[in-house]
Amino acid sequence: MASISVEPCTFALFGALGDLALRKLFPALYQLDRADLLHADTRVLALAREAGSVDEHLASIEAHLQEFVPAGQIEAPVLQRFLARLSYLHVDFLKAEDYQALAERVGSDSQLIAYFATPAAVYGGICENLDKAGLSARTRVVLEKPIGHDLESSRRVNDAVAQFFPENRVYRIDHYLGKETVQNLIALRFANSLFETQWNQNSISHVEITVAEKVGIEGRWGYFDKAGQLRDMIQNHLLQLLCLIAMDPPSDLSADSIRDEKVKVLKALAPIKGEGLSTQVVRGQYIAGYSEGKPVPGYLEEDNANAQSDTETFVALRADIRNWRWAGVPFYLRTGKRMPQKLSQIVIHFKETPHYIFAPEQRLQIGNKLIIRLQPDEGISLRVMTKEQGLDKGMQLRSGPLQLNFSDTWRSARIPDAYERLLLEVMRGNQNLFVRKDEIEYAWKWCDQLIAGWKQSGDAPKPYAAGSWGPMSSIALITRDGRSWYGDI
Repeated sequence: MASISVEPCTFALFGALGDLALRKLFPALYQLDRADLLHADTRVLALAREAGSVDEHLASIEAHLQEFVPAGQIEAPVLQRFLARLSYLHVDFLKAEDYQALAERVGSDSQLIAYFATPAAVYGGICENLDKAGLSARTRVVLEKPIGHDLESSRRVNDAVAQFFPENRVYRIDHYLGKETVQNLIALRFANSLFETQWNQNSISHVEITVAEKVGIEGRWGYFDKAGQLRDMIQNHLLQLLCLIAMDPPSDLSADSIRDEKVKVLKALAPIKGEGLSTQVVRGQYIAGYSEGKPVPGYLEEDNANAQSDTETFVALRADIRNWRWAGVPFYLRTGKRMPQKLSQIVIHFKETPHYIFAPEQRLQIGNKLIIRLQPDEGISLRVMTKEQGLDKGMQLRSGPLQLNFSDTWRSARIPDAYERLLLEVMRGNQNLFVRKDEIEYAWKWCDQLIAGWKQSGDAPKPYAAGSWGPMSSIALITRDGRSWYGDI
């Protein structure tokens, strides 16, 4: 049995027949049940606009569980127990009268968790109707990204939610914050003096954060073309990773202590303006190329594409943090679609030793690197220099890893999906893995100045072949500083 105590609740999933719910959220809830982390009295309520047969909708949810939970992890008794928790309710999210049926299902004293797997435009309406139904006082609401498309629109969404729910009952999801390795950043930095004493501009040369996707837009043209890679990835995932890498030690592990430190980082980000828009930032858009040896279309050739679109599918940039800890240390962020591989990693480059005593031709490989992999294989590797073995090797150096691979180290333990951890923490009422309103606003403020600069300059995204690491100018961006992207082949 699990040692974590979780109170009973009704978990109401708005948008229950959408892609996110079927692919990620129901499988995550099933895995929590399988791990004995759901209270026996917890109920799962699927809410959607679709009318029709309740049995057919429930059968569809079960079929998607069978598809998206690995076959070896589908256990008949657990599946039957989970399905017994599950019910379906047809609700028009913007009709207040439909919420009376929801109130009856929840009962008079049950904790309600309302997960909004819906467009952000209806968040305010859902919150208002929950309040009219007398449910707001005992409800925690979970908001999916994107929350708006700029600072102004994000404020409208957050203000609409705040009319009915205080900040301590609002949980804004960034699923990267639920990843095991991201959680380990806190432990790695603040539980090991080996790292924390070196975690500053005295010892660190530069930092890379790469989130690369092999896929294109996967039929999401309507959404993605209005967003672009900056809004879709930089504004949330990559800036959150940057904050966890760069923040000062929090006073404790409480939600607000951690989030206070992240906000300080966002406030210290130097704006990128004028000449910096051409020297510190690269926008790209993929053209036809090859992925896994097969030809794939360019962005403008995708289904339902607008051939005149100037939306970026790739962004690389240099960010600078104006504080004592990180003065002079560049953070290179890179993310794109149709990359050679699916990869999310952070590379911390440590400075060279002040006095070099080895053979000059080996100097290029000197430099310790801490590599934090988020996907595909979560783990942490520290590259250190050692001597080659053998009598004939002299003092020939080699770079090798001191490595922690989560799947190899804990062979008997399944690494939980990020959504499993996040849903569990919502049920526990723990907010430290969730994004506060002011974090959202400072991130948008920084990204908005980039978007405004691009619009003013009129520069089109640079083309890059699908299956490559982006435009050549993204290589120039980092080589201009005498560096290179780690691991590119």
